[in-house]
Amino acid sequence: MNGTSDKAVAQGEPVNVVIVGAGSRAMNYASYSLKHPEAMRVVGVVEPDPMRRAHTASLYDLPTDRCFADLDAFVSRPKMADAVINGTLDRLHVQTTLPLLARGYDVLLEKPIGISEEEVLELYRVAETHGSKVMICHVLRYAPFYQALNRVIRAGEIGDVIHIQTEENVDYHHMATAFVRGKFANRGRDGSSFLMAKCCHDLDLISWFKSGIKPMRVGSFGRLSQFREDRAPQGAGTRCVTDCPIEAGCPYSAKTLYVDRGLWPVYVWPGYLDGVRLSDKEKLASLAGDNRFGRCVWRCDNDIVDHQVVQFEFEDGSTAAHSLVGGTAKACRTVHITGTKGEICGELEEGAFVVRHPDPWRSDGVYAERKVELEVSGEMHGGGDHRLVEDFVRVVRGDPDAGYSTSLAQSIVGHVAGFRADASMAAGRTVEIDWDALLV
Repeated sequence: MNGTSDKAVAQGEPVNVVIVGAGSRAMNYASYSLKHPEAMRVVGVVEPDPMRRAHTASLYDLPTDRCFADLDAFVSRPKMADAVINGTLDRLHVQTTLPLLARGYDVLLEKPIGISEEEVLELYRVAETHGSKVMICHVLRYAPFYQALNRVIRAGEIGDVIHIQTEENVDYHHMATAFVRGKFANRGRDGSSFLMAKCCHDLDLISWFKSGIKPMRVGSFGRLSQFREDRAPQGAGTRCVTDCPIEAGCPYSAKTLYVDRGLWPVYVWPGYLDGVRLSDKEKLASLAGDNRFGRCVWRCDNDIVDHQVVQFEFEDGSTAAHSLVGGTAKACRTVHITGTKGEICGELEEGAFVVRHPDPWRSDGVYAERKVELEVSGEMHGGGDHRLVEDFVRVVRGDPDAGYSTSLAQSIVGHVAGFRADASMAAGRTVEIDWDALLV
């Protein structure tokens, strides 16, 4: 385990945490404390938005002297908690975490770690210097589906891993909301690429499945093919509810998605996370006004790609490929891992995978197959969110049996591979990774 707190948490006492950036992800992780107050307690919040800050204070019964509008005011105070849940925007992750480490806080940091390879490596070196415990919210490592799958690999059931094929399909309404109209659509404004905003989970899983064997060469291709103005259907307007004659039959209609179906309210409606609820009339007025989610999906300021493929070659000669596709009908993550003795194939959303082995002696075919079925939790990310927080609590307490699966040291591998993939796509050539030079 990396580092120790300057004051150990007494066994049996809850871990005290402060929320920095009270957005949807941080609030989801913090809600673990509402279910398990004996394990974790929220004792402060740092949030510039006054409504969100007040809502968080009310939810966790926080006194005013533990509510801060900016990070400087918080870190200038004596240490008031054991750890921080950092749920700030992608471009703020590293610059907000560095002063927290200097102040002695352990940190649960939302992914992606940062928006560039350089700042991620800087954070890694600073954390090593301070001996800090930093966990990254790669929640899929904690999802029962992937944990069971990884146990099959670790047990040697399929032999040595030769090739990993993963895919993430981002459905049309998620794509339109988050990556065309929303806060992850423009790299210059928002910081992260499509790959790093959406698939650093998948790149991390590939790294995890390879168990310490690192990728040495990366190649990637992708582009913005679909959600651009020259692909707009004939007659499309500029805003769905004001000037679009084809709105009623468009699957991307803001009225259909956000008013009629009620999808993605945390993204679309200001104040929703803080308890504000709008009538349908108020929603339509918002979409007709300056709400960016009312724009035509073919006439936005998005500049990230909408599909991308990444290929890796590892130290041991094995390979991996990951495909990211936006605008699909169904959202799903798939995996197909081939080893020297067998293979694993499954889909996260189905909550099941199969393990196959060659068997030419069977009367009913040429391979044997068994199905592993798991309960698919109603929680996001296949049930991994609160399992990750549970492990973070154990890490902060110094529990030697904590998994600490998503430590910063382990999590940077997939991130560096992802940044190199984006560099490869931009340059149109394969990119090498010299790990000895990077991790000095």
